[in-house]
Amino acid sequence: MLKKLVILFLFIASTQLVFAQAKDDILGKWLNSSGEGQLEIFKKGDKYFGKLVWIKEPNENGKPKVDVKNPNANLRAKPILGLEIVKDFVYEDKEYIDGKVYDPKTGKTYSGKMTLEGANKLNMRGFIGISLIGRTEAWKRVK
Repeated sequence: MLKKLVILFLFIASTQLVFAQAKDDILGKWLNSSGEGQLEIFKKGDKYFGKLVWIKEPNENGKPKVDVKNPNANLRAKPILGLEIVKDFVYEDKEYIDGKVYDPKTGKTYSGKMTLEGANKLNMRGFIGISLIGRTEAWKRVK
C-alpha cells in the first residue's frame, strides 16, 4: 500500500512540474502557414512577444523591405525583418491571450490569441472585437 502511495505521489508531482513548464513551450521559432516568414517568440517579464527573424523575400529593389503600410508615418522606414509583430500576450489556462498581432502586409493591428496544439503546432488567431470575427493561422515549429 505504501509503495502505491509513493508512486501516486511521484506521478502527481511530476505532472505538476510538466504543467508548470508548459507556458514557456511556445518559445522558439515558428514558420507561418504560407512559408513566407519565421517568427521568434520570446518572453519579456511575464509577457510573450514575437519578431520576424526570416522572410522569404527580405529585399525589394536591392534594399531591405520596409514597413510601408504602417499607419504611423514615422515607422514606415523601419525594416520588416526584425519587426516585433506579436506583443503583450499573457499565459492563462493553456492559452496566450490579451495580445496584439500586427500584419505588416496591411498595416493593421488585431487582438490576438494563441494556443499550442502539441509541441510543434501553434494556432494564432487575429480578430477584431470578439474572437468570433477573425481568422486562425497554423504555424509550424522550426527545428
